[in-house]
Amino acid sequence: MASLVYFRKVAGSGNSVEYAFGFDSTETPRTLVMDTESRRSRPTDGAVDYAFLKASRKINAMYDELAQWPDRGMSAS
Repeated sequence: MASLVYFRKVAGSGNSVEYAFGFDSTETPRTLVMDTESRRSRPTDGAVDYAFLKASRKINAMYDELAQWPDRGMSAS
């Protein structure tokens, strides 16, 4: 079964970037915060689950490719 997780940047500061994410591209109800120095993320609601892990890993992978934090994207598997 295919799984999609969408994300988009909603805020950024010198030390962190915040992303909204979810299973629907038009509705991204959850957020995560990425520490720009350590590149570690945390869900703002505290729920470390499949959607959070997929979004976080894809954001980091895109950062590796682009050398900048992506504005938006999706992870498919």
